[in-house]
Amino acid sequence: MSHLVLIRHGQSEWNAANRFNGWIDTQLSPTGIKQAQAAGQALKEEGLAFDAAYSSALSRTIMTIDEVLTTLGQLYVPQTKTWRLNERHYGSLQGENKDAMFAKYGHDQVQIWRRSYEILPPKIHVFEPEVTIDGKRYPAFDRRYNKLKYGQLPVSENIQSTVKRVLPLWQKNIRPELEAGKNILIVAHGTSVRALTKIIEGTAPADIVKLEIPNAEPIVYNFDNKLNILNKKVLKQKSL
Repeated sequence: MSHLVLIRHGQSEWNAANRFNGWIDTQLSPTGIKQAQAAGQALKEEGLAFDAAYSSALSRTIMTIDEVLTTLGQLYVPQTKTWRLNERHYGSLQGENKDAMFAKYGHDQVQIWRRSYEILPPKIHVFEPEVTIDGKRYPAFDRRYNKLKYGQLPVSENIQSTVKRVLPLWQKNIRPELEAGKNILIVAHGTSVRALTKIIEGTAPADIVKLEIPNAEPIVYNFDNKLNILNKKVLKQKSL
């Protein structure tokens, strides 16, 4: 029997500022840090102990997983940071204010770009090492991605392409560890958590696009030794 916990990172700077984030490397807001600590406390109350932990290559998940493991007293758990768990790339929408994009393109069109399973947002044309928003610089395509082949760097992504990106990590690393009876913690993003949910549960595209993933609410799966789901529950955030 094994456990898998999926967590979307705590509130980021750009969640708080209502901006499209994607692959731009923002950090947690003060609220996000508290949310991550609360997620760790909820898992502590469940009595969960982990054998391995995974996050994306982006600071908001790394900060979240560190707060969770610190609260659990389990900072010793081996961590893997991988681009395969990054948020979907929002193309040229990245860094833009969502309300401004609604005003420019129309609410329906922006919602299609945000949640369509197959339709891509407008693509970027240049891989910038960093971007500047409101006078502050944020890392984008920097040295953490040096080992990726050129074709692996996205210029725009949807849920479908995020599933394709996450699937090799599931097949090569996560699934075998769960089959070996290990307990795994994954901190990722709204779309990469949706991708994992689709892979694990076989969710239909029409349903996965409607799935809401709140910040820092642990999703706990309990599997048998054949990876059949015995139980799934969500540990809701208490008011902070």
